Amino acid sequence: MKKSLKDLFGDHHGLDSKSVAFLMKALEKNNLPGFDYIEFKQALSALSEMDMDLATAIKSTFVTGSTVGLTKEKLLESALHYAKIIAEEKVQFQKAVEKQIQQKVGGKLKEVEKLKKQIIEHQAKIKQLQAQVEKFQKTVDSADSQVEAATEKIKATQTGFEQTHRSILNQIELDIANFEKYL
Repeated sequence: MKKSLKDLFGDHHGLDSKSVAFLMKALEKNNLPGFDYIEFKQALSALSEMDMDLATAIKSTFVTGSTVGLTKEKLLESALHYAKIIAEEKVQFQKAVEKQIQQKVGGKLKEVEKLKKQIIEHQAKIKQLQAQVEKFQKTVDSADSQVEAATEKIKATQTGFEQTHRSILNQIELDIANFEKYL
């Protein structure tokens, strides 16, 4: 029974299933023709399930592979080929990660910096407005006392005028009455 690459490399190691699937797809896509490292690994896995020790399983699998043209050099070269495929996938993955970081994290960091600047600007405006409010409040507070003082002065002047007016008018009326009485 031929094992899948996922079974050979990923399932039994407790690895991230999405990453395993992605890397196995790359290996399948770049699988070399003939009996090479992949087929060797599949045959070795089958022998390992029969409780055969690793050294005997490797030697038995190699003997079987050599009947279809496998050499030690071809086995090593093909293993290096697949290692190179996995390494190239890591490079591509890293580029994708960097792009995601730039788009999602970098963009968010720029937005945060912009908002921090706006906060500082708004805080400065708030301080300026608070200073104006305090200045206006002082004017209002002093205006209240000035208005009260002016109102009292006006009322005093008005009261004085009315008393003076009434007094002079009374004198004139008294003089008129006296003129009519005595003249």
